Amino acid sequence: MTKTRQTYRRPRSVFITGASSGLGRALAVAYAERGMTLFICGRNADGLDMTAAACRDRKAAVHPYIFDVNNALEATSALNDANRIKPIDLVIANAGVSGGVLGTKENALSTQQILKTNIFGVVNTILPSIDIMKQNGGGQLAIISSIAGYRGLSSCPAYSASKACVKAWGEGLRGSLKPDRIAVSVICPGFIETPMTDKNQFKMPFIMRPEKAARIIRSRLTRAPAIIAFPRIMAFGAWLGSILPACVAHPIMGLFPKKETRF
Repeated sequence: MTKTRQTYRRPRSVFITGASSGLGRALAVAYAERGMTLFICGRNADGLDMTAAACRDRKAAVHPYIFDVNNALEATSALNDANRIKPIDLVIANAGVSGGVLGTKENALSTQQILKTNIFGVVNTILPSIDIMKQNGGGQLAIISSIAGYRGLSSCPAYSASKACVKAWGEGLRGSLKPDRIAVSVICPGFIETPMTDKNQFKMPFIMRPEKAARIIRSRLTRAPAIIAFPRIMAFGAWLGSILPACVAHPIMGLFPKKETRF
């Protein structure tokens, strides 16, 4: 007797943060189709307008929200408003920053900003989503982490730490929310061509277009696995690095290029 993997109902309403550009925009477009309601969020009004236009071209109903995920009240207000328009099936907590986006290497100021946005921006999105989905009788949550979250990297310690935090949080939430019929997946991509990686001055192996990454994420989310990590070879390397003893892993990671920024 063969064991079949559970496939979840296709979402008909999706709430996406960080949708002004990059992976967030690509995810919105990937989900855009006739009959789909998209709630797209970001801080850049012009960028969000471009995303909305691309999604409407694909016949989706689009509702943009301009706010900063660091503002918990605004995030909660947007989620509640969206759920009144149409009950939310899937929330993708995608918004995040890195040292490159902030225009600097990781220093005291950028470390605080990276940790604040990448951790509490996710928390501010997910916590009200949980309350909403409990009231709705279920739903699906997707948290964008990174392959950099498998082990602390000397090239980007704050970014790596922030992604490790939300990865662990999402893994913990998955079990605690299962009785509430809320599926939680953590997404750990490698390098993706976005405004963040555009500022990197080092070779990025296996870098992929955001459109391809979005297709992978949408496809795999249909089964709501605990972890979606890709490209597979990088995911395996990250996993291996996470289990190696420090005396072996740290010298290897010290060879990684430092994160630089073009000014």
